[in-house]
Amino acid sequence: MKSMTGYGHGVFKGEDYHLEIEIKSYNSRYLEIVHSMPYILSCYEQELDGLIKERAGRGHVELTVRLKVISSSPELFVDEGALASYVKAYGKISEITSTVPTFSDYASIEGMVQIEKGEDAGRYRDTLFSVMAVALDMFEASKLREGEATRKDLLRLGGIFRDSLEAVKAASVQMPGYFRNLLTTRYEELLHDKGLDDARFMEEVTLLLVKYSINEEIKRLDAHVCEYFKLVSSDEAVGKRLDFLCQEMNRESNTIGSKSQMLEISRCVVDLKDSLENIREQIRNIE
Repeated sequence: MKSMTGYGHGVFKGEDYHLEIEIKSYNSRYLEIVHSMPYILSCYEQELDGLIKERAGRGHVELTVRLKVISSSPELFVDEGALASYVKAYGKISEITSTVPTFSDYASIEGMVQIEKGEDAGRYRDTLFSVMAVALDMFEASKLREGEATRKDLLRLGGIFRDSLEAVKAASVQMPGYFRNLLTTRYEELLHDKGLDDARFMEEVTLLLVKYSINEEIKRLDAHVCEYFKLVSSDEAVGKRLDFLCQEMNRESNTIGSKSQMLEISRCVVDLKDSLENIREQIRNIE
């Protein structure tokens, strides 16, 4: 199990340049990758994204690449067209003034000599992907570490939900007696000493048991709880499936609560929904 939150960092410090990579991720319904990197390295965005997708299935991932060039080998370029024009012009000046132009006359002309650093993205490629591998290993390790902590808590919360469901089952066994006593009291209040029609009385009890029966909901919740523990114990990305399963568990819990006529069951439903809300909060953190 992996958490959607994670952090990774890698750095290279050489004589000519320093390169640093930082990866952060947060909760998100889908996988989103945003970049912050020097323009010269932007040609590698898709390849870097591919590496991230191998480690993250969901989440908002921020990739930051920092490059600091300490020294480089600049290249000088002469504007040959402009130089030829100036040579021709200086030649005419020499004829008139009998002076000879010097090198400094040409070098001082703005734009005559241009400097280009000649940056090449390929120069940084090997270092970039080497540092990225280090950052990704740290990133995945942090996701797994947090994921395991979340798994333990999900198992604990699942146990609370299961215990509450067992309490619902135990209370539901008392429902026939509960309705029998309820109707007996009502009939006695209405009929006093006129006596009860046993057949009619049992028919009313049966109708109430059918109307307020929660056996089907309990059976479905049993199946859902079994699937819940299976998913939580899996090493696959189960966040979306767990979220859907919790919606179903919540629906069955609500149905039991709406049908409940017994205070004991109503209290158990409160516990069911409380543990389920905590479970759903934790599920938001996993892939």
